[in-house]
Amino acid sequence: MDASLTLSLSHTNSETQDLIGSYFLDQWRLKSKSAAAKSESVAEPEKTQLMEVEESEDEKEELPTELDTLNSSGGFSIVGPDKLSVHYPNVNLHGHDVGVVQANRPAPCKRLVYYFEISVKNAGAKGQISIGFTSPGFKLRRQPGWDPNSYGYHGDDGLLYHGQGKGEAFGPTYSTGDTVGGGINYASQELFFTKNGTIVGTVFKDVKGPLFPTVAVHSQNEEVTINFGKDPFVFDIKAYEAQERTKQHSTIEKLSIPQNASYGIVRSYLQHYGYEDTLRMFDIESKSTLPPISFIQENGFTEDMNMYSLNQRKVLRQLIRSGEIGDAFTKLREWYPQIVQDGTSAICFLLHCQNFIELVRAGKLEEAVLYGRTEFEKFYKLGDYDDLVKDCAALLAYEQPQKSSVGYLLGDSQREVVADAVNAMILSMNPSVKDSKDCLHSCLERLLRQLNACFLEKRSLNGDQGEGFHLHRILNSGRKG
Repeated sequence: MDASLTLSLSHTNSETQDLIGSYFLDQWRLKSKSAAAKSESVAEPEKTQLMEVEESEDEKEELPTELDTLNSSGGFSIVGPDKLSVHYPNVNLHGHDVGVVQANRPAPCKRLVYYFEISVKNAGAKGQISIGFTSPGFKLRRQPGWDPNSYGYHGDDGLLYHGQGKGEAFGPTYSTGDTVGGGINYASQELFFTKNGTIVGTVFKDVKGPLFPTVAVHSQNEEVTINFGKDPFVFDIKAYEAQERTKQHSTIEKLSIPQNASYGIVRSYLQHYGYEDTLRMFDIESKSTLPPISFIQENGFTEDMNMYSLNQRKVLRQLIRSGEIGDAFTKLREWYPQIVQDGTSAICFLLHCQNFIELVRAGKLEEAVLYGRTEFEKFYKLGDYDDLVKDCAALLAYEQPQKSSVGYLLGDSQREVVADAVNAMILSMNPSVKDSKDCLHSCLERLLRQLNACFLEKRSLNGDQGEGFHLHRILNSGRKG
């Protein structure tokens, strides 16, 4: 072979290893940061019902927990010491003598639903109590709904007010002993209100900015308490959420996808990750229900590319997932020496780290120390790996490392990171591959990334309100439905 061509191939192989290795090292670092954040967090106060809704790391929002006593309507109302009750002690003389109080934070918006309730302890002289949502800067001497960018369901007349002093027919009046709630459905872009556990009506939410849960009292001796979720709601918010998710799932179910296309996507996933035995059974089962499945070429990536070295990739994945890293190294040196010939590559680092982890897992601590001294020194000197080397070494500092901040290393998911990295490297060895980035993810995963992008775009069009794409939520919704 021409020397220049050999040099070019060597350079290309090095670039591929750098790209793939860097990607999986970044995946490891994300896990490390997440584990460290969990271990450093102090015990949190009791979570509200709505906080129990699972959130992504980048979608955690602070919830309203109490009333804002700093920005209030002056002496027209008194907020209790617990900051969860409001009392109107005086006789109102004017329409602007309203005792209005907002929550200490706006309603969280990167979710499906937000909800809170008030309980009327005393309807007072006129029962001019209201519940609603108002924008930042709302005049806190006006009833919610009387001014633009605000909504209010009023107890004395049962009317809904939205941006003007004239209300519209909406629901029943409410008085002493009643529990009334207000919520935002970000999927339908509607506000809804409840009375004693039953929805009384909805209104289109035409305000894109943040909205604060708000209560108002306006006649002598009116008193209400507010529940932001610390106590159980009268309205079954979880059942309402489940109903809304079922609606979403029904919409998805109505989409018509050719069965052989969906089977083809699943088949390509099994091929990509080397699940040869499962693939064989999948093909046998599908023959009885489908015509032959052909994988449509996408972006130059064909079925032949996914089938490349399928058996060898299967064997290596099985070895790594069972913790037999030494045997995996032996197979790689025999089948793909170019992957491990650079002893300081990211792939070699991942394999050496996993071998160290397996020794700790097996309780062979002295052997792990010797192995670490031999293999980690060269990586530590490079500087690119020192943070991950420290994570591995930290396993030796704990009597029960699985319960420590680095305990995530002992989980099966860490083995999967290494197995996926080796799998991607082997796929990239295929001469037919034009872009090694295509080896990082299966077609199914690229489809899910596209779905996530679409959800985020939809949320952006709604003023960055609504939840992102969560596959497990959709699947769970389907099971329950």
